[in-house]
Amino acid sequence: MSPRRSYDQYCSAARALDLVGDRWTLLIVRELLAGPRRYTDLHADLPGVSTDVLASRLKDMERDGLSTRRRLPPPGAAYVYELTGRGRELLPVLQALGAWGESALGERRPTDAVRAHWFALPLSRGFGGGSAGLVEVQLEEGQFHLRVGSEEGPLYGDGPAPEEPDARLSFDTETCGAVGRGELGLRDAVRSGRVEVGGEGALAKELREA
Repeated sequence: MSPRRSYDQYCSAARALDLVGDRWTLLIVRELLAGPRRYTDLHADLPGVSTDVLASRLKDMERDGLSTRRRLPPPGAAYVYELTGRGRELLPVLQALGAWGESALGERRPTDAVRAHWFALPLSRGFGGGSAGLVEVQLEEGQFHLRVGSEEGPLYGDGPAPEEPDARLSFDTETCGAVGRGELGLRDAVRSGRVEVGGEGALAKELREA
């Protein structure tokens, strides 16, 4: 394991960057907000990262108390990585960073990779602070589910919701991009008919009545 690099500055921002300022670390946190992930799954959803760098970052995160590694019981018998409580405290940091970066997102470039669940964080910002519930989202890029207002457990996950969702949302790529860039509010998109809302839960009714 490589020794920890430090800015050697007595400043909380510098100390934070000592822990999460390396390339890929915060994106690994983004992926682990979905709950326990296998190394192969992380590598598949972080296109561009080398196996050596990913392994090094995961070891550093474990050493620094941001994540843990555990072995699944049979028949899984695979190792998974997951965030600790301290690692999950980075969620508002990622949310603020994502909001700050919206103006730099622009239109998708031909070289840009995309995964449906990467829209989970910007979408969660579109709900009001008092909203809570399980949302299933269908995009052209795929399907994922999102737990709005959740302070514990996975924030989101790939595929359909594991139980009956409180709301089902369907976007096209253009609308999803506009919401992700902050150009269009989620509730405005619902009102204009650019987002279809299904389901009979309180969250679906709240969105339809917005």
